[in-house]
Amino acid sequence: MTSHDDDHHDHDLGFAHDLPLMLGRRKLLALMGGVGLVSLTGGAAAALECVALPWETAGPYPADGTNVRNGQVVNALTEQGVIRQDLRTSFGALTPVADGLQLDLELTLVNADGCTPLADHAIYLWHCDTTGNYSLYDLPDANFLRGVGVADSEGKVRFTTIFPGCYDGRWPHLHFEVFESVEAAVSGEASILTAQIALPEGASAEVYATDARYSNGTQNLSRISIATDMVFADNSADEIAQQTLALVGDPASGFRGTVTIPVDLTAERSSGGMMAPPDGMGAGGPPPGQPPRS
Repeated sequence: MTSHDDDHHDHDLGFAHDLPLMLGRRKLLALMGGVGLVSLTGGAAAALECVALPWETAGPYPADGTNVRNGQVVNALTEQGVIRQDLRTSFGALTPVADGLQLDLELTLVNADGCTPLADHAIYLWHCDTTGNYSLYDLPDANFLRGVGVADSEGKVRFTTIFPGCYDGRWPHLHFEVFESVEAAVSGEASILTAQIALPEGASAEVYATDARYSNGTQNLSRISIATDMVFADNSADEIAQQTLALVGDPASGFRGTVTIPVDLTAERSSGGMMAPPDGMGAGGPPPGQPPRS
C-alpha cells in the first residue's frame, strides 16, 4: 500500500519491463485460472490474434461526465491528478486510500486492423473495491481505483491497483474507456471504445478464499459464472478470451496482469445499455426494484 505522499504522481506512466502478450496464453489462463503460470516469451507480436472487443455498458458508476447522481454530473476525468499510474490513492482534494491485494496491470492498446499499437491514445480505467463498492458513488468521499493512462510507442499503459472484489450479480471485472488522446479524455461521450475486462475464475476464487478483506467475494462468486454474467454472456469465445486478464502471481505477493485491447476504429459508437446510478445501492446488491450493478 502506498502512502498519501504518492498521491500526485500524475504522469508516472509505467515500469521499464515489458510483459509478453499472446492470445493462446490468455485462453489457457482463462481456463486454468491464471495462478502460478509463468509468462511465455518470444514471437508475441507475430502470434497475437486480434479480435476487436465489443462495446459494452459503462455501468452506473463511470464518473465520466455521462450521468448524474443527486442532481450533479459526476466527472473524474476533468479533475487534476486523474492522469496517474497508481490508482490506489484518491486524487485532487480527496485523501482516502483503497486497501486490497496489489495488482499491477499492463494494458496494450492496438488497432484491431493489423494489430498496430495505438500510441498516445488514452485509457480510463475504473473498478470496485474489495467488497464491491465504487468510489464517488457508494463512497462519495473517495475517488480511488480510477485513473487515466497514456499509451507509449508500443501502445502499452501500466497501472498499479488492487484486485477487484466480486459483488452480487456480476463476474469480477474492470471497466475501461479508450480515447484518441489524453486531450479527448474529458467525457465518456468521446470514447472510441467502452468495454470491460474479466478476471480469471481460479485466481479470483483463491484471492477471495484467502484474503479476509474480500469478505463477500467467495459467496458472490459462487452465484455467478462468466456464461451467465449480464455483460460477458453475449460475447463469443474469442471475445471472452481476448478480454480476460492473464495473471501471474499469487494471493500472498500480489499479481501482475496483462491484456491486449484491440479497438475497431471504424465501429459506430454504442452506449452498450449504459445505466443511470441508482441511489442508495450498496455492496450487497441493488435495493428492490433497482437495476443490477454492472
